[in-house]
Amino acid sequence: MHRLPSFPSPITTPTGARGRTISALICAVAVGTATACTPSQGAVAPASADAGTSRATPGAGGTANTAGTTGAPGIGDPDFPSDGNGGYDVQHYGLRLSYDPSTRKLAGSATIRAKAVQDLTSFDLDLHGLTVSRVTVDGAAASFSRSRDELVIEPARRVSDGDAFEVTVDYSGVPEPMRDSANLGRYGFISTPDGAFVTCEPNGAKTWFPSNDHPSDKATYDFQITVPEGLTAIANGEMDGTPQTKAGKTTFVWREKHPMASYLATMTTGKFQVRTGTSGKGLPIYAAVADSFRGSLDKLFAETGKITDYWSSVFGPYPFSSTGGVIDDYAAGYALENQTKPIYGGFSPEPAIIAHELAHQWFGDSVSIARWRDLWLNEGFATYAEWLWAEHTGRYTAESAFQRYYANAADPMWAYPPGTARADDLFSAAVYNRGAMTLHALRREIGDQKFFPLIRAWTDAHRYGNVTTREFIALAERVSGKNLKELFDAWLFQPKRPAPVT
Repeated sequence: MHRLPSFPSPITTPTGARGRTISALICAVAVGTATACTPSQGAVAPASADAGTSRATPGAGGTANTAGTTGAPGIGDPDFPSDGNGGYDVQHYGLRLSYDPSTRKLAGSATIRAKAVQDLTSFDLDLHGLTVSRVTVDGAAASFSRSRDELVIEPARRVSDGDAFEVTVDYSGVPEPMRDSANLGRYGFISTPDGAFVTCEPNGAKTWFPSNDHPSDKATYDFQITVPEGLTAIANGEMDGTPQTKAGKTTFVWREKHPMASYLATMTTGKFQVRTGTSGKGLPIYAAVADSFRGSLDKLFAETGKITDYWSSVFGPYPFSSTGGVIDDYAAGYALENQTKPIYGGFSPEPAIIAHELAHQWFGDSVSIARWRDLWLNEGFATYAEWLWAEHTGRYTAESAFQRYYANAADPMWAYPPGTARADDLFSAAVYNRGAMTLHALRREIGDQKFFPLIRAWTDAHRYGNVTTREFIALAERVSGKNLKELFDAWLFQPKRPAPVT
């Protein structure tokens, strides 16, 4: 995600030479990597441990609750203990949703296919507000109760460890967004005069559908969204067929067949101008802008295609089946990398911001964090991508960006180690800028001939999976053949400005 106003741009130092050589550097060395991850790592978040050198262990969703038959109310993320749930691994969400902007009422039926990772006589789903009218497990009526943002479900029969099962929840009400002044302010499902602006990082998916609301449990999605005729409903993935209108309502069907973290899901609705087509490399593009931004549609379409194609030459093959972007007229003050369709809240984005959000399709969307404290693996990488895009287009170099930030010895980010992002200041500039500086320091240490193949190896080895900082450090050391612990410790884990990079 990208907050506005944007972080200060480095002094422009025109150069295109280094940027134009990046693609060639990708294949400069042979890199041995682990096999690609399975589509979902399951409901497992590594437990808290010593930064940078810890051994990741399963959280409540994995092995932590096997002595009992009650799924834990949290997935095991120490910084967000109530997020997600234990005892099962979601495979797929099927969401049937109807929204009327005039009443702000949402009616939904969520069918969730999951696999138990322990015996279960009860388990939780995350759901904020809304009224649940019926729950079934494998077609049989289930008992349920509410405890704050937990929907506690007791199936008629025990679900055994290893069993696949299906939960259907019928619900309705007026969605209430999450409110967190220390981070984004309002996020989740936000009603607008003509529809809804839906951006869910870090834990706002529960404002509009019951879920295992933590990025460590990824799943595929189907969306069937019905809105008043004349409005457009936009979700992740690709549209399935032509929207159907009946009795004054139009239904849109979208499918995201690639695993997705819950915070990346969207059902943004309203009056939009839409353009579809393909990028230069033939990748489908879906661009949509609110009526008030109609003049930005062609620019959004063109820049999205151009930047996605370039990143695929730097970061590896594009991980999804389409790319795109959405500009809504809700003044959110930020953009979010919703999978396949980043959304820009109330502004027409500059290419640097588009480059940031599209880089997230690799770093955050395909390769997802297993715990929120490792957020620099998303935001540091996407910020560094901004610098690489500037380098590619000749605006300035990553080196000039690095030096400008380093020169400010009084910057508060030096007191904030980005390798352990804090729940009460998750989107700190340190996570973005010092995270990006970490990557540049690494690039300087190991050289372009190793750095760019490393980044591509990272996206390949963990495609559609979940990762930790420890895993990135291990891969960097393997690719470079160097002991890099001091470098990463100084840049990610120490609350002070590192020594100058020579």
